Amino acid sequence: MKFFLGYFALVFCLSNCATQIEQSKPNIVYVLTDDQGYGDLGCHGNPWIQTPNLDNLQSESVTFTNFHVGTTCAPSRSGLMSGNNCNRVGAWHTIMGRSMLSDRFRTLPQYLQEAGYSTGIFGKWHLGDNYPYRPQDRGFDEVLVHGGGGVGQTPDYWNNDYFDDTYFLNGEPQKYEGYCTDIWFEESIKFIKKSKEMGEPFFAYIATNAPHGPYHVPQKYIDMYSGNENIPNPNFYGMITNVDENVGKLEKALEEMGLRENTIFIYMTDNGTSSGANFDKGGQVVKGFNADMRAKKGSEYDGGHRVPFFIRFPKSMEIAKQSFSQLTSYVDFMPTVLDLLGIESKADQKFDGLSLKPLLTKGSDSSLDNRILVADTQREEWPKKWKNASVMQANWRLVNNKELYDLAKDPSQKENLIEQFPEKGAELSQGYENWWESIQEDIKKENYLHVGAKQENPVILTAHDWHSKEAPPWNQNHIREDFIGNGHWLIKVEESGKYKIKLFRWAPSLMKAMNENVKVGDPVEGGTPYNEGIGATFSAAKLKIGDLELSSSSLPNPAYFEFEMALESGPNQLQTWLTDINGKERGAFYVQLEKL
Repeated sequence: MKFFLGYFALVFCLSNCATQIEQSKPNIVYVLTDDQGYGDLGCHGNPWIQTPNLDNLQSESVTFTNFHVGTTCAPSRSGLMSGNNCNRVGAWHTIMGRSMLSDRFRTLPQYLQEAGYSTGIFGKWHLGDNYPYRPQDRGFDEVLVHGGGGVGQTPDYWNNDYFDDTYFLNGEPQKYEGYCTDIWFEESIKFIKKSKEMGEPFFAYIATNAPHGPYHVPQKYIDMYSGNENIPNPNFYGMITNVDENVGKLEKALEEMGLRENTIFIYMTDNGTSSGANFDKGGQVVKGFNADMRAKKGSEYDGGHRVPFFIRFPKSMEIAKQSFSQLTSYVDFMPTVLDLLGIESKADQKFDGLSLKPLLTKGSDSSLDNRILVADTQREEWPKKWKNASVMQANWRLVNNKELYDLAKDPSQKENLIEQFPEKGAELSQGYENWWESIQEDIKKENYLHVGAKQENPVILTAHDWHSKEAPPWNQNHIREDFIGNGHWLIKVEESGKYKIKLFRWAPSLMKAMNENVKVGDPVEGGTPYNEGIGATFSAAKLKIGDLELSSSSLPNPAYFEFEMALESGPNQLQTWLTDINGKERGAFYVQLEKL
């Protein structure tokens, strides 16, 4: 009897000790907002915006004042999740099949998951809507996201407009009541509570789609800023204040659950402001506030890619609150988190970024002094050399290989010093050449959408990911207006066999006849409803996959054309054509492929 009592006591002790070890690992809350710039915060000198909770977080955090990301959404997110430059990992655009994070790279949540963390994402992913690029394929245990790069984009659930929407919960559509940002935070708090109850450390990634347009927000937030002639877009500021209120609610929840003192709280934004200021043709502010920076989202000037970055550490980690002005980057984020947590990267995992742990723990790191980083805006089928590029070193910026600025003296980038400092210009230019050469092999490697995979069968492809010469119909108003255009998808057939393929004009969830109109959207606070959707009568359809081509002039169902085709495993190219009774051609906006 004594043996059994001792045995059970040992088992209980080991189990309890394991739980305590797991709980001693610091939790991570990571809030990433969308299109909010460095100047869109009260703590950064903005005299009009109300962000008391974020201002307070900043006052308690280590801050980075020379921190840079990509100039648009997906490029930044790809680097944050991989530790590598967006061009290297295949996400140099936000659409056109160039916004997916290559599955050749392991992600931060995959490492955290393997280290015993419960991982959850709430909001915007924008690194792929199909296997193997979805968040549930990349290390997240719990996934609640909208589709594409924003609510209402083509991959998103039909008719989503920020209010009372249907989002994707672990891949399945789920209806929610309320405003999008409120839902992301509310559901993240539930996830945190569940993780606590299970005794697991957590990584809660709250990636809001706000304040990205369309600028829909409850009216009370608009009213806070309406009538102020200094504010270009009251809705935009209102969306940020709503985010701020939710940060306050999250802070309160962490406190009430007793988690605040063992949680790393990270706040950041994904690119420069989209609507916090108006600019002249040269990118100088004429209305609003931009913290003395030139230009905004999408620009190679600092206003396009310099963003806030705050980290509040638990007292137990003994990292002092301080501010760093060293040049740092989104590619440093993942190696820093892993290093702080004592998680080793795989031998074959290389990072463009550096761990900032030496800087955080020692207060300085000479390896950062002369590093050269690149921020660029490609938005092309293939990256082009020197396209909209900023080469950075400390406070120096070489822009497009033609303009040189010293931001220590000229934060608004007004005085071009290229003739006064030719040696510095040449040094930065050579730094760019070295970087460009280093990414050449990687940018040639395509990201294929997998079909016939057990993880996602059937699979629905959307025109958001067309490879095309011009921008595809990436949001639902484009679909509603019967966009005329076409493109192809890059696919990888996982398993040889027979496939059923359906070509849709409307979102498959609607099962709407192709020639039917779709009604105007519901009224929405802070914006205008969706336009009426225009149906079309089609006389023929064509499907081409590689060298295989099929045509049809009959509809088995009013909502789609249907084909069956035997496909061989491997990479391929898929394109469709729908011809209406007037002879106009366009691609099918949605294609469903199912392995039979």
